Amino acid sequence: MKKFEVPCFFGGSRSVVPLYIGNPEPTHSPIHFQADWLSKERGGQVPPQIVESLIKIQKLAADNSVEFEELCYYALEAANNELKQESSAEPF
Repeated sequence: MKKFEVPCFFGGSRSVVPLYIGNPEPTHSPIHFQADWLSKERGGQVPPQIVESLIKIQKLAADNSVEFEELCYYALEAANNELKQESSAEPF
């Protein structure tokens, strides 16, 4: 199980929330239970694009016999590296 920090929405503000990703049931979104708890108990919402991305990664992992949590880690590292490159580019 891996811990990821995800920006979530609470009313009009945004706050980073830790989510834990392991090997989920194929019938649920990878963070279904955590997102449900966050909504009901804390009034927070995981952005839909994050949920959709995790579902796509879950399907990709299943289709390629790869561990879901490892593929998530790889995808997040790649996205973070891309963001770092974009932010270090010099402005015109």
